[in-house]
Amino acid sequence: MKPPLLTLVDARLWTDPALPSETTDPDRVDVTIDTNGRVASITPHGTRQRSAARVIDLDGRWLMPGLVDYHVHFTMWAKHRGRVSLAGARSASEVVDVVRGALVDHPVLRVADAEPLVGSGYQDALWPEPPTAHMLDDVAVHVGQYGRPIVLISHDMHSVWTNTAAGERYGVPAGLLRENAAFELEMALEAEEMADPRRIEVLVSDAAWAAAARGVTGIMDLEMADNPLVWASRVTGGIDALRVVAGVYPRHLAESLARAERTGKRVPGTKGQVTVGPLKVFADGALNTRTAWCFDPYPGTSDRGHAAQPRGDLERILCEAREVGFEVALHAIGDRAACEALDAFAAAGAAGSIEHAQLVRLQDVARMAALGIAAGIHPEHALDDREITDIMWHGRTHRAFPYGDLARAGVRLRLGSDAPVSPLDPWLGISAAVFRTRDELPAWEPGNALDIGTAVRSAWASPAVSLGAQADLVALDADPAQMGARELREMPVALTVLGGRVTHEALDG
Repeated sequence: MKPPLLTLVDARLWTDPALPSETTDPDRVDVTIDTNGRVASITPHGTRQRSAARVIDLDGRWLMPGLVDYHVHFTMWAKHRGRVSLAGARSASEVVDVVRGALVDHPVLRVADAEPLVGSGYQDALWPEPPTAHMLDDVAVHVGQYGRPIVLISHDMHSVWTNTAAGERYGVPAGLLRENAAFELEMALEAEEMADPRRIEVLVSDAAWAAAARGVTGIMDLEMADNPLVWASRVTGGIDALRVVAGVYPRHLAESLARAERTGKRVPGTKGQVTVGPLKVFADGALNTRTAWCFDPYPGTSDRGHAAQPRGDLERILCEAREVGFEVALHAIGDRAACEALDAFAAAGAAGSIEHAQLVRLQDVARMAALGIAAGIHPEHALDDREITDIMWHGRTHRAFPYGDLARAGVRLRLGSDAPVSPLDPWLGISAAVFRTRDELPAWEPGNALDIGTAVRSAWASPAVSLGAQADLVALDADPAQMGARELREMPVALTVLGGRVTHEALDG
């Protein structure tokens, strides 16, 4: 008989402090993982019977299921980690100043051959002046790089600001592009960058290991790509630090169906690490671009946002998805979009989630629960957008980012980052969901905060560390229930295990 693959000794199984338990200080245990990557035994510390191939002493650290980021755009995130950051800029002029510095820091010998300067993270909803192509053209002239393409991607990825050279390079109008026009440019940039696939794969591998270092064992990737095919290639090529649920977009659905794929099916050749995810569909735009579809107009306008699908199409798309075996991840940020999305789910009998769920009426919260539709939540967005929300959704903020309402109604929550919109780090989202602040500002709409147990469980890969469960685990140096907002954001992760294989280790002592 083969020895166990791994034994973790002297672990404390983390439990939700709000749930009843026999003791507030659980007995320490030893957890054995078999060669199939599953939990084979959980015994009182010191009573394990068989030697494992490797023994790791957790010295009383807290052990829980591994964490999953249930909404990422992984290739974008991998590239974003090295892009020029525009986060925090309060005006177009401030962005231009950042761009000026980046151009100076990254000079080129021949502008005609230069790669585009790409930045990301700006939020223009409250800027005093509109961003224009001329502003970017002018700064390029001043640093002697006129003709170098400049592409700036917004925080929510729903708008792109370009100079004239970038407009000419990608065949789009220069200046500010929103929604579909922005997505098309982002995909054109993506295709261009993929001309050097080895460089991209290095970035993806680095990002995967960085995620593992934060306790992440899995992601749901909603990159605008043929994700099952992409990740099959990556895993067989050695990028294997994460499990991946690979989302599919309508433009790739025919190829996916030709491979006989459906939601939940394992992708061949990946040893179970990649499964087919949901069909990703849009119902509206985003808050920062004022294209989130709402019942009420945006201040000072008659504009209520943007319906991404013609009337009736959502129901048709969801019906077709159900018929071919796909669940649906339905992007709906505004309250009108959420309402229409639920109408479509109910009419089609489809399963899936509403992604973002940033503004939801109470009656629609109840409908989500009744229909069994999950909520993909991204708590860090609430803090990124609190100032914009207070202005754009004035009088409705009590039902914005309504995580508490959703949890109380019994809606299943799935925590994600929407990286690169916010960093791929579940502890940021958990902290934001619990404390509704990340600095000295008072908690924003604290009535919709989550308790620590609900927040943590919304990011777990499995319901508990239990016999027979897949051994995707994380060990922590501190108890999440005893930490404040800042400490929780900086949670020290001691060990991450994927199917019994160590993907991150930072054990001290």
